Amino acid sequence: MEFELNKTQKDIQKAVRDFVKGEFDKDLAIELAKNHEFPKKIWQKAGEIGLIGVHFPEKYMGQGLGSLEDILVIEELCRGDSSIGSAVALSSFASELIVHYGNDEMKEKFIPQVAEGKMLSAGAFTEPDHGSDITSLNTTAIKDGDQWIINGGKTFITNGGLAGFYSVMCQTDPDAKPSYRGISLILVEAEREGLSTMDVGDKMGISTMSTTEVILKDVRVPLANLIGEENKGFYHVLHFFDESRIQVAAQALGIAQGAFDRALDYVKQREQFGKKIAQFQVTQHKLADMITKIELARLITYKAAWNFDQGRIDPKLTSMAKMYAARTAVEVADEAIQLLGGYGYMTEYEVERYYRDAKITEIYEGTKEIQKNTIASSVIGKLK
Repeated sequence: MEFELNKTQKDIQKAVRDFVKGEFDKDLAIELAKNHEFPKKIWQKAGEIGLIGVHFPEKYMGQGLGSLEDILVIEELCRGDSSIGSAVALSSFASELIVHYGNDEMKEKFIPQVAEGKMLSAGAFTEPDHGSDITSLNTTAIKDGDQWIINGGKTFITNGGLAGFYSVMCQTDPDAKPSYRGISLILVEAEREGLSTMDVGDKMGISTMSTTEVILKDVRVPLANLIGEENKGFYHVLHFFDESRIQVAAQALGIAQGAFDRALDYVKQREQFGKKIAQFQVTQHKLADMITKIELARLITYKAAWNFDQGRIDPKLTSMAKMYAARTAVEVADEAIQLLGGYGYMTEYEVERYYRDAKITEIYEGTKEIQKNTIASSVIGKLK
């Protein structure tokens, strides 16, 4: 059993750390988050040097690497800054659906632009009336000659309004029983007539990331925009979740490590009652608990990514990684605030923003409760 990263993986880590050191700025991050602004220039530069979509095939401007290398990038970006890092790391969200299931024309048209930092992507799954129940769709797509006509609406869409295209879950067979056997994925370009977006409003965190509703009113796209097989979209999305939930686990892991880094720096400098805060046993115990949780989250997240790269689909392990890493991010960021005391509550000291950004990892790509359902279902199995 090998726990050491190989040279390529270590080189990727170093490249991202160097990028973060040269491009990320605390004051800029605070300003971008305050203004709800996407870090466009940093994202573009990340694309230029090959940090986006390292797991995409080389023929589509990726590096032909795996999920493990991808999450190493995500972890380091989010460690460097929870807000800027998350926005850059998830700029390619749901592109994997095109990589795995799209036709050659889709791949050639869209994936290189995503990898080069020229286009954002988005997955449009969640609907206002159903939330976690992605099998109950009001969005429909019906055939009309050589086109699909799509009607419906989505909500909480990451990169909405900025993305160049959306991978949209649609009900294409209304008579299917159960309904998920009649769901298809269809690519909808952002410029299609009838597609509009509306911001969901102010959020607790991830303010540098756009989150919108997507409204589709008589949107027409070619039949060739079908992603994968007709009426197999639900299964395609489930496979995507096995990858995307590991990405969110890496996002959470990076946020946890970044919050810890800042808390550690503070307690080694701050003096109270004549000595450094780090010299108090209560501080030392907090740090010990925090770093232990982080290392455990790292192990299970790396294992889930490695497992995926071996072609082993294990929703239980993926859900464990996401659930535990997300919980760790929230708990570690919370303790970081406590260690900084009053300063921890101030935007200047960043950890309060890490806390706010951490919380979303317990919600999107499947809530922590959904992850527990998946884990428990796998453990219990079928009852007689």
